[in-house]
Amino acid sequence: MRVALVRELGGPEVLVPAELPDPVAGPGEVVIDVSHVDTLFVETQIRSGAFSAYFPVRPPYVPGGGVAGTVHTAGEGVDAGWAGRRVIASVGFTGGYAERAVTSVDHLVPVPDGLGLREAAALAHDGVTAAALMEATAPGPGERVLLLGASGGMGTLLVQLMHAAGAHVVAVARGERKTALVRELGADDVIDGSDAEWVERARTALAAAGGPADVVLDGVGGAMGAAAFALTSDGGRFSAHGAPTGGFAPVDPQEAARRGITLRGIGDVQLTDAEYVRLAAHTLAEAAAGRLRPVIGHVYPLSQAADAHTAIEERGLLGKVLLSTEV
Repeated sequence: MRVALVRELGGPEVLVPAELPDPVAGPGEVVIDVSHVDTLFVETQIRSGAFSAYFPVRPPYVPGGGVAGTVHTAGEGVDAGWAGRRVIASVGFTGGYAERAVTSVDHLVPVPDGLGLREAAALAHDGVTAAALMEATAPGPGERVLLLGASGGMGTLLVQLMHAAGAHVVAVARGERKTALVRELGADDVIDGSDAEWVERARTALAAAGGPADVVLDGVGGAMGAAAFALTSDGGRFSAHGAPTGGFAPVDPQEAARRGITLRGIGDVQLTDAEYVRLAAHTLAEAAAGRLRPVIGHVYPLSQAADAHTAIEERGLLGKVLLSTEV
């Protein structure tokens, strides 16, 4: 089968087309004919050699943890009825950038009728994490939410979910195209994060809506995340789940405790298999019903995975970048 292989740690050029044997389903497993593959910014960081303490992968390896496709074969002990079904699945941290992927049957989530595999793949990670963040922070009607990284794959979903929950959404994105998209998706106020005065503009927007942010969703990290923490209300909720800047927001836990702010991090959205399946099924159903729209910036052929990683790192595209085995 065709795969995209990281031959060594380094830039996008180390991600090359290769051929590997087809996987075989063991007991309790299935093999999926992959249609589309989700991509994440963290996968580019792992490929470059960052975060090795958290993701102990060694080259050569096949990246990718989220796929959409059709079940090809079922292993021993697996209901034969899974064969031929359209599914998404979390396959771990490796093995997804391939024509076929193997995973436990416990990781499978059926794709509802009316939803394409491309759109389903775009929800395989970000949709689930966004749903988990909604449950963890529980924004209520009229509460003020400050959202960093609003134009990315997960940010665009969170804008829609927070808006649907009745929250007042102040979204931060960079550049005219990204801010226009975020506004279209339902943000009440949109701040250009490339503006040197973005913090004050966000503070003004929040104040006009009634005060500091009840909830801050930081999908960026670094200095921007730290600045957003200062805009959190006493007794509010702050989620530091993103680190495309190279590190999570450096928030002082003692300061948070003093102000009664509930801190959450990336560890709070690491889900059990059962939680993943539950949240993924809910997210796919919302998308199939037309209540949630994944934004897909570009779909690259599997053979051009290096170009996909370049596009992710350059941050010029809107929403998700996907790989496809069909083009």
